[in-house]
Amino acid sequence: MILADKIIENRKKNGWSQEELANRLGVSRQSVSKWESAQAVPDLKKILQLAEAFGVTTDYLIKDEIEEKPELELAPVDKGLEETVRSVSMEEASSFLEYNESSSRLISTGVMVCILSPVVLVLLAGLAEQGRIAMDVSVAEAAGTALLLIMVAAAVGVFIREGMRGKKYEYLERIAIDTDYGVDGMVKERRDAYAETHSRRLIIGVMLCIVSAVPMLGVYAVKYSNNSDLFPLLCTALLLVMCAVGVKLIVLTCIRQGGYDRLLEEGDYTRLNKAAGKYDGVYWAIALAVYLIWSFTTMRWDLTWIVWPVAGVLYAAFREIMKAIIRAKESK
Repeated sequence: MILADKIIENRKKNGWSQEELANRLGVSRQSVSKWESAQAVPDLKKILQLAEAFGVTTDYLIKDEIEEKPELELAPVDKGLEETVRSVSMEEASSFLEYNESSSRLISTGVMVCILSPVVLVLLAGLAEQGRIAMDVSVAEAAGTALLLIMVAAAVGVFIREGMRGKKYEYLERIAIDTDYGVDGMVKERRDAYAETHSRRLIIGVMLCIVSAVPMLGVYAVKYSNNSDLFPLLCTALLLVMCAVGVKLIVLTCIRQGGYDRLLEEGDYTRLNKAAGKYDGVYWAIALAVYLIWSFTTMRWDLTWIVWPVAGVLYAAFREIMKAIIRAKESK
């Protein structure tokens, strides 16, 4: 039995994922993956650490002719860890990636619809107030609000449906996983093929969100000096459209990229980040509540959009705070 097979066998006997073994040795998950696929060999220091972690001799690890280790040297199996590690087959991984790709399109479109929902309300109310359409202002506001609620309800319906579809893959976010042979290679190949598209979508999305503020400069330039002017209304609508498209691209590509990271347990889906991610739903629910309450109480849809880029910036800080709290709890 070669070294690669011995590392795999002993890691699984102890109920450890590749990431957990990597954390014990102070190396990356990719290093462990390369050792187990015989693409690389650990140095002497890591061999000694492996022997200590597994409770075996270095001779057993290094010498291929030694097939079995003495009973006294068997490392005890941690049943708690064994129960929290889930194996992921090639079929499961492929199925998840297909779901994640289709879900990213639907969810990002739902987010875009939510941001676009005030456009009709702003235009109808503004045009009615200026007398450009034969409609009472109150009627225009009621019609615009009704359409806004319909669009938001449709988007929420999409979110709920996709959440139900993805329930069978929730374990990828909650517990450690151990992918079957060949899964990591397949996922990395797909991720590498998507890398350029991911960068392009992310850059364009961020740029659109930033540039979306430009139309409002024209509004402030005229200082709303002429209430009959159509320019402020069009600028507000354009701002929302640009922001909606930008956010859609960001959400779309981040969900897609996140699918690869989930299976590889990288990025936001390392063991620590998985624990911190349990609170993401609360964070974004609060952001949505702030956006809707502020928007409906002030009716300043041209201004309240700023909630989303601010929430996005603060999200990184929120994640780091949650990780620090989790580390503090684990150290006690």
